[in-house]
Amino acid sequence: MTETTQDRKTGFARRLPLILVAAVAVIGAITLRDVISFDALARNREALLAFRDANYVATALSFVAFYAVIVAFSLPGATIATLTGGFLFATFPGVLFNVAGATLGAVGIFLAARWGLGERLAARMDASTGTVRRIKEGIDANQWEMLLLIRLVPAVPFFVANLVPALVGVPLGRYALTTFVGIIPGALVYTSVGAGLGEVFARGETPDLGIIFSPNILLPILGLCLLAALPMFLKAVRGKKGL
Repeated sequence: MTETTQDRKTGFARRLPLILVAAVAVIGAITLRDVISFDALARNREALLAFRDANYVATALSFVAFYAVIVAFSLPGATIATLTGGFLFATFPGVLFNVAGATLGAVGIFLAARWGLGERLAARMDASTGTVRRIKEGIDANQWEMLLLIRLVPAVPFFVANLVPALVGVPLGRYALTTFVGIIPGALVYTSVGAGLGEVFARGETPDLGIIFSPNILLPILGLCLLAALPMFLKAVRGKKGL
């Protein structure tokens, strides 16, 4: 076996987790769209509540694991899962279960991307010059702020926020902590909506999932975004002044 062949096999093995994630994501997008849905939750709500009442700890652990799988494989239904967390466990501790599941899943896809592409790409960026190197240095100098910002901004897709840090060499611990903290505001909003699903079901209605974009919700979140970006702004000002 030549060295080139061995390198190719090693490269494929490193990319296998990421390939698996992509394959499951595609299959899930085709097959699970109608399975993990608001209608499915409405149809099975009584059975879910009965199982929760009889097996609370097992339900909580299973829910966190289920949520983690949805996020790790980018399956459809993360919003429905968040609503379910509120429906089954109320706003608290439901929000903790939602955030825990989302963080575990995000760590999973982060590790798959880091193992498959991230380390090599980060090394190339470190060795590069010009614009690419300046971008990498800018990210490195503001990692905490950037990581919190991409989690807080509602417009940043969760999948993108999971992958990008893995591709630029962000440490795992820093990624996990900022993910956990950064998704709390949005998770709290949707968990609270889920906690009120009993009344929504009774009226035969569907929840307003656009609530996060209402001014009384969006403005505080944008305020947190500005707070997260403030250190980067101060660093830029001090840099220009030579302080």
